[in-house]
Amino acid sequence: MSERLADHTTLRVGGPAQRFVTATTEEELLAAVREADADATPVLVLGGGSNLVVADEGFAGTVVAVATRGVRPDVDPEEAASCGGVMVEVAAGEGWDALVARAVEAGWAGIEALAGIPGAVGATPIQNVGAYGQEVASTIASVRVWDRVDSRVLTLANAECGFGYRHSRFKAEPGRFVVLSVTFQLRVGTLGEPVRYAELARALGVEVGQRAPLADVRAAVLGLRRGKAMVLDAADHDTWSAGSFFTNPVVAPGDLPEGAPAWPQPDGRVKTSAAWLIEHAGFGKGHGSGPATLSTRHTLAVTNRGAARAADVLALAREVRDGVEARFGVRLVNEPVLVGCSL
Repeated sequence: MSERLADHTTLRVGGPAQRFVTATTEEELLAAVREADADATPVLVLGGGSNLVVADEGFAGTVVAVATRGVRPDVDPEEAASCGGVMVEVAAGEGWDALVARAVEAGWAGIEALAGIPGAVGATPIQNVGAYGQEVASTIASVRVWDRVDSRVLTLANAECGFGYRHSRFKAEPGRFVVLSVTFQLRVGTLGEPVRYAELARALGVEVGQRAPLADVRAAVLGLRRGKAMVLDAADHDTWSAGSFFTNPVVAPGDLPEGAPAWPQPDGRVKTSAAWLIEHAGFGKGHGSGPATLSTRHTLAVTNRGAARAADVLALAREVRDGVEARFGVRLVNEPVLVGCSL
């Protein structure tokens, strides 16, 4: 019986995989990818499935589920405290939120505001995952990968990863690199990094730019995310999503809709809020009458109300994207990776 990809994605949509392999070691991961490449078989590398929309027809190739494990700091806790920092190599299959929890417990600062994000560590450099004023690019020292084009293992330093807003070299060259492990450079201490997100600062009772205890930052972020249905809960259909379905657009100042939020960018453009555009284009929380609707708590999330198929999710996302473009002239770009389907 074929493996349904709906059972391996947080949106819970997607048809069967032609072949499904679970790799618990790096050797198994490399062997599965090499075998598929030798046979010219398409490959889908699957982490936590939190950033995927897979077609109802499924995937006509080999799906490799990455289940590798290992969190390896370069020094023990006492040494880390004395030198003020630690390098931590983490296997691609480790759960991201579990890593954040471990970092906070160990006193490793730099990723505490990224709590509650579902998925695997190996996926985080691809999207340059970020939230609440932090992004992984600021702490990633290097990424170890299998290069499917040159058939070799490479270690890419941060500067070689092409990180940008929800972007990276890995996203720019889809399918070329299989992430094996990620090494993070984290500060050691009891306080987190300066809080850069106003909503989080308010929740913590501090000013933007001030620090707060690591555990407090993590707890506050989890509270904010739960309020927006952004922490997975099998009993809550608002969490049956791929997180934010659209990235925040970056536009020329002259193209910014009147009244829209604006965050200046280094290149002279401004980033604005996709959620603001969606809501002001007439798509409120809970919009939709079918098996897929916008979340009742967060307009950026397209959710599966229990019986949605990929086609339902895409139809709603397309309606929202086209409605925003018609109203404001700004075309939203999907954040999740679309497999075998398109908007």
